[in-house]
Amino acid sequence: MDGQRPGIVVVGASLAGLRGAEALRDGGYDGPLTLVGDEPHQPYDRPPLSKHVLAGELPPEATALPRLTRLRAQWRLGQPAIALDRERRVLRLADGAALPYEKLLIATGARARPWPGAGAGLAGIFTMRTLEDARALRSALARRPSRVLIVGAGLIGCEAASCCRDLGLAVTLVDPNPTPLARLLGTVIGATLAERMRASGVDLRPDTKVEALSGEAGQVRRAHLPVGAVIAADLVIVALGATRDTSWLAAAGLVADAGGLTCDAACRAMTMAGAPDPDIYAAGDVARWPNPLTGGRLGSIEHWGNAVDQARHAAANMCAPAAGQVPYAHLPSFWSSQFGLNIKLVGLTAGADALAVVQGSRASGRFLAVYGRAGRTVAALSFDQARWLPAYADAVAAGAAFPPILGATDQPRIEVREPGFTSPRRSADRAAAVPETAHV
Repeated sequence: MDGQRPGIVVVGASLAGLRGAEALRDGGYDGPLTLVGDEPHQPYDRPPLSKHVLAGELPPEATALPRLTRLRAQWRLGQPAIALDRERRVLRLADGAALPYEKLLIATGARARPWPGAGAGLAGIFTMRTLEDARALRSALARRPSRVLIVGAGLIGCEAASCCRDLGLAVTLVDPNPTPLARLLGTVIGATLAERMRASGVDLRPDTKVEALSGEAGQVRRAHLPVGAVIAADLVIVALGATRDTSWLAAAGLVADAGGLTCDAACRAMTMAGAPDPDIYAAGDVARWPNPLTGGRLGSIEHWGNAVDQARHAAANMCAPAAGQVPYAHLPSFWSSQFGLNIKLVGLTAGADALAVVQGSRASGRFLAVYGRAGRTVAALSFDQARWLPAYADAVAAGAAFPPILGATDQPRIEVREPGFTSPRRSADRAAAVPETAHV
C-alpha cells in the first residue's frame, strides 16, 4: 500500500460503507483506503436492533457485520466528518484532522428524528437507530416500565410495539394516519395489521397526534393529545422516521439536504452546477438517485439490500474509467417480523392506485397482495404467504400488466380496490371485481 497517495476515503462505517470498501478491494483497488465513522463501533447490522436486541435475545455486540474481504484499511472511528472541501480535495473531521482523498464514497446513512415538541429534555424518551440507542432502550425496558408509549406507526414503531408486547409490557401506539404503515402499505392492508396489533394487546390510537410530553422530577410521565386527552406513560419511543446525514456537506457545493445527497444514475454526487463530481460517489440511505424502476424519478431507499447492492455498484464505478460508468438499477425489497407475522415487500408502492389480494385472504391473516399503478404491477406484499413472491418480484421488475398472474389453481376470487393511499376512509369502501373470466 503506497502511503504517499491520498487514496480512497469511505465516509460512513456502515453496512454500505463496509460492503463498498470490500467491493473496492475485490475490484482490484490496491491503494490506501480509509473508513471514517461517527460512532466508535465497527460496522454493525441495524435490523436486529429493533427486534432481537430489544427483546434481549441478542447482545448488542453480536450485531457486528461479518468481514467478507481483507480490507487492509485505516479506521477513523468516533470522529464524524464535519466538512468537505472539494476544491482542495480534503475531508475534515471533528478532531481537527484533514484527510486528503483521490476519490470519496459517501455512506453516512440517516439519523433518527428526535422528539420535536415540548418535553424533549425529559428522561425516558428514546429513539431507535444506533447500537447505543438499542442498548439504552433495552436497559430501560428491563426495568419494566408501567406503560410504553410509541409515537409513530412506521416500521420501527410497529416492530418496537411487537417487541414490547412480547416482553409483556403495556403498549400504546399513537400515529396521525388511519392505520399502521399507512404510507408504506396503504390503509386497506394497514387495517389488517391494526387488527393483529389490537388482538395482541396494543392500545392503538390512529388519527391521533401527540402534542406534548410532560413529566415530574425530570422524568417523562404523560403524553398530551388534542382536546385535553392524556396518556400516562413512563417510557416513550419516538419513531418519527429519519433524516439523511448530509448536514456536513452544507458548504461542499453538492445537491444535498435532509432528503439525501442527489446522485446521477452512476451514483456520482451531483454538484450545484448541475454536473456530477467524477470523484465522489454515494450509496445507501443517504443517496438519492434516478431509479429506472420509477421512470427515473429521484428517490432514496432505506433498505438493507439496497445499501449492499448500491455500495458494490458505486465501488465498481469508482474503479472504472469515465467512459465505463454503469447506471444503477435496483428492485427494492424488505422484510419485517412483528406480531407473529413475516411481512415481505418487493417493489415500490408509492403512487399505487390499485390493490389485489391474489393468494390467501386478509381475513385469514395469510395472503399475498399486489399493487398496481396505471395498469402496471409496481409492488407485491406477503403476509406469511411468500411462496409466489419471487414470481411477482419478476413481474414488478418487468413492469408487467396488473395483476400479472391470473388463473393459478390456488388463487382466490380476485377483487381489485384502491389501496387507500390518497383517500383512506373513502377508498376502503370502493372496490371493483375483476371480470369473472379472470377467476378460478
